[in-house]
Amino acid sequence: MSVALRILEIVVPVIAIIVLGYALGRLWGKPDMRVVNRLNLEVFGPFLVLANLSDKGVDLLSLWPLVVASIIIVLGSGLLAWPFAKLSGQNPRTFVPPMMFNNCGNMGLPLALFAFGPTGVAGMVALFAASNLLHFTVGAFIVHKHAEFKLLLKSPMVWATIIGAALGLSGTNLPDSVHAPMKMIGDCTIPVMLLALGVRMLDVKREDFSNSLLGAAVCPLTGLFVAGLLVSVLPMTKEQVGLIYLFGSLPPAVLNFLVADYYKQEPEKVASIVLVGNIASIVFIPLGLLFALR
Repeated sequence: MSVALRILEIVVPVIAIIVLGYALGRLWGKPDMRVVNRLNLEVFGPFLVLANLSDKGVDLLSLWPLVVASIIIVLGSGLLAWPFAKLSGQNPRTFVPPMMFNNCGNMGLPLALFAFGPTGVAGMVALFAASNLLHFTVGAFIVHKHAEFKLLLKSPMVWATIIGAALGLSGTNLPDSVHAPMKMIGDCTIPVMLLALGVRMLDVKREDFSNSLLGAAVCPLTGLFVAGLLVSVLPMTKEQVGLIYLFGSLPPAVLNFLVADYYKQEPEKVASIVLVGNIASIVFIPLGLLFALR
């Protein structure tokens, strides 16, 4: 199976679920999604992170270069994206976070499996965990200047990352009777996120799409640029080098929309950036895989 066909197999279902959410939103007259979004942020998402990090097949200790790379790529992409926001007349609190936090969950994990097998999934989990922790700390402060650190410490997503990492690093294996239901709840996250994004697309204005096209290019290109700088600096295996190129090429995460919606920071514009960015990933992910698999 060609790389292009595999990319389509991953991207097309994502777009299909978003379209379904859009259709349902029109049919049901823009339903109130606040409860659904809260469930994603405080229940489904944390269980997804906890289940992945505590998986007995993941050796977090050997993946420390990927954790460092994830932090540098996220922060570096944000610094590079800030001037683009200013030059295009956009609010950096709206534009910059989607450039920093990419779709390393529902798109990165299956791509890593296709490119590198089970060990690739373990590496992407490490990248995913570090990015999520930054999203609910640094990212929250960027989106909302009055975000309080004590409130962030109450975030289930932050604690799920900390507890999951502690379990993974200590080698503690949860019983299957505990891990299995956590994974089942966590698996709800991605489709529910995408459906909520589709409903929010009802509020997207036509003029938002031009700015979304800029974001669709800035997110993967800044990520790939920073990833390229790290290749000769961090002590990584060939597979880990490939994973950071793949990580850098990913489009904006759906989670950016949920965070923007939670803090009321122009969520309709963020929804547009996320949607257009994921469509454009058909172009940019093959570019990342070209570097990753060489």
